[in-house]
Amino acid sequence: MQTEQNPIYMMNFQLSVFNAVLKPGINDKNALADFLFEHLDQFGDKKEDIMKAIDFSVKDRASFGGFTLVAKDNGSIIGAVVVNQTGMEGYIPENILVYIATHRNYRGKGVGKSLMQEAINMAHGDIALHVEPDNPARYLYQKLGFDNKYLEMRLKKEAV
Repeated sequence: MQTEQNPIYMMNFQLSVFNAVLKPGINDKNALADFLFEHLDQFGDKKEDIMKAIDFSVKDRASFGGFTLVAKDNGSIIGAVVVNQTGMEGYIPENILVYIATHRNYRGKGVGKSLMQEAINMAHGDIALHVEPDNPARYLYQKLGFDNKYLEMRLKKEAV
């Protein structure tokens, strides 16, 4: 695994891996959550929910773990992926890609595709993801081999 001191270089950017062993500092986590909140656009969640997913990926909360990838160009975040392990091998994919975002100034330059390919390579087992039908990233996911075998249905319970 790589650390900030020993990063992986892909294309023209630096890729850092965070997990249960190589944990990000609180400043890195906050910067990552801010980045995802801003660059997920209408497909994102509240910052506190984004932070929970990051915490699950690095086992800072009770979880099965996972990993987070952060791409930087000249020290600035240009892309990120958060993958959580499900612990449900055999009947549910072992991993769920919770978030992926590319800085709007870097879209269409291969950053998102590189992040997806690295996430696929790093994940042990199958990967699920949720994508809105109108999200243009859906076509990238399909090119990388994801398909929509199931229709997802959700029941939202009212908070008491």
